[in-house]
Amino acid sequence: MELFWHRRDLRVADNVGLAAAAGAGGEDASGDADRGPAAPVFVFDPGVLDHASDVRIRRLLDGLAALRDDYRERGSDLLVARGDPETVLPELAAALDAERVVWNRDYSGLARERDAGVRRALDAVDVEREAHHDAVLHDPDAIRTNAGDPYSVYSYYWKKWTDRAKDDPAPTPGGEGLADADRLAEAADAITESDGTDATLADGGVDEGPVAAAGDLPTPADLGFAEPDADVGPAGTAAARERLDEFLDEAVFAYEAERDYPAEEATSRLSAFFKYGEIGVREAYAATEEAMVEAESDLRPEDAPEQVEEFQQQLAWREFYTQVLFHNPEVVAANYKEYEEGIDWRDDGEEIAAWKRGETGYPIVDAGMRQLREEAYMHNRVRMIVASFLTKDLLADWRHGYDHFRGHLADHDTANDNGGWQWAASTGTDAQPYFRIFNPMTQGERYDPDAEYITEYVPELRGVDADLIHEWHELSPTQRANAAPEYPSPIVDHSERREAALAMYKRARGEDPDD
Repeated sequence: MELFWHRRDLRVADNVGLAAAAGAGGEDASGDADRGPAAPVFVFDPGVLDHASDVRIRRLLDGLAALRDDYRERGSDLLVARGDPETVLPELAAALDAERVVWNRDYSGLARERDAGVRRALDAVDVEREAHHDAVLHDPDAIRTNAGDPYSVYSYYWKKWTDRAKDDPAPTPGGEGLADADRLAEAADAITESDGTDATLADGGVDEGPVAAAGDLPTPADLGFAEPDADVGPAGTAAARERLDEFLDEAVFAYEAERDYPAEEATSRLSAFFKYGEIGVREAYAATEEAMVEAESDLRPEDAPEQVEEFQQQLAWREFYTQVLFHNPEVVAANYKEYEEGIDWRDDGEEIAAWKRGETGYPIVDAGMRQLREEAYMHNRVRMIVASFLTKDLLADWRHGYDHFRGHLADHDTANDNGGWQWAASTGTDAQPYFRIFNPMTQGERYDPDAEYITEYVPELRGVDADLIHEWHELSPTQRANAAPEYPSPIVDHSERREAALAMYKRARGEDPDD
């Protein structure tokens, strides 16, 4: 028996560690082909829950429900436990007579500390453990500069990333490679009784741990969270595949031309599925390669293969930021790029609060912040616009934005979000130069010319001519009152704040702001 520990890999297909544990991947590193069956478990770790949010817990539970259904279709089930993995996993291994605990590596500092503790705990009870590379196509330590250093410039990283061979999707275990549902129920009972708690297999979740149950999932309230107001979207491998197929069937072939226009719905919307590992990155990459081949032999635009490659770059960006976080775990809370004198952020509480509410008087910014509130998601171009506005117009520390996104995005990914925020704030790797400052009005006019996206999320502006919306900052108070009396005036003057931002960054660089 093998115990497979699910974390950010809520899928049965293209799961490297699960395939190894279930004996679906051939021989292991020691040449042992007699693996499995695999008993899958997910542990609600209090140390991880401390960093969670209402929307991410809801989305996680939906993903776990879909994963549980996938196992049940194969005659197995999902063990669900709550407690410190250092305690839960050894107890589960004992209850199952498991010889080994297997998992896929995660690359954040928090995850690596947790995994080190679990390794020590398993060693103490003589249970073998095995970790696999799964979450990204290339291990974050695999692609380095010619001098042997991690990359800090994406364009150079991309050149090596695209030249490297990609692994095929991992094989999907059959029912014979997975532990029987009844055996998992027995193990859940055993660990529950040994801990002296009253948890059962009845509906209603699990109590304080270490506790395990077969198939039962807690509610958000059981975990100390509330049901979010936002619609977190679909979850699970089937939904991920449907979305990927729809995207690769048409939208990808105009990806470069249309992806920056939020009203076009031209992006993949796969970010949450990747965040929870509901579709394997090898499977997704293989699908893009198939789409590229079909494009070359189909009645597609001449540049269709290049459009597919543009989307593949998004996978590479994800891995670039993963390797940045892997080699620099401190960037979660600290600037990657330090300025000589430090940045003297303005950090006006009322301005930051207006930004969070979507009431800045800059329509494209407010639309993005309200989309975030309603859908636990924001279009990528708009993420850049609202981040630039917070850091360059409001002169607020990027960490305010990062924390807000972490609390409201269903697809929050530490590496990607941190990389994006530090890029916008000109403090990160390959960052936007400090003197390049988005104009929120011209950004709105360029990428939402008919104000379709804006008016979808800012109802106060519905019925207002698009030209007036894009000129909102230039209108007189009377013109604004006549056009949309419920919508606020701009809380800052962009031109003035742009000059203030340039001066702030020059001082941080040790330069005279008047030069």
